[in-house]
Amino acid sequence: QLQASGGGLVQAGGSLRLSCAASGRTLTYYSMAWFRQAPGKEREFVAGTTWSGGSTDYADSVKGRFTISKDNAKNTVSLQMSSLKPEDTAVYYCAAVYSSYVYSQNRTQTEVYDYWGQGTLVTVSS
Repeated sequence: QLQASGGGLVQAGGSLRLSCAASGRTLTYYSMAWFRQAPGKEREFVAGTTWSGGSTDYADSVKGRFTISKDNAKNTVSLQMSSLKPEDTAVYYCAAVYSSYVYSQNRTQTEVYDYWGQGTLVTVSS
């Protein structure tokens, strides 16, 4: 099970840090990603990292503002979000996929992920 936390209400320009923890499963060898879904829109890829944390990827819309990090010792993955904009408002989900190959080829596709967290709401006011 994945548990996402850290969402909340923040003013534009502010920061938030989301965390995703696993219970009953080690995330060490899983590639991880954050997706988000705004009302009336499809779920979209935000950021991802390989199992080691050595390689990261970002959607163009968040590059330079968001940072994903994976801590295998703590069995967590985090998303540091800065310079938040109203258009970042969404429910944010963490996801895990075991196959590094699948992640490298299809990281932006929701259907390839093995596990999902329940989502945490981020609201950015203008």
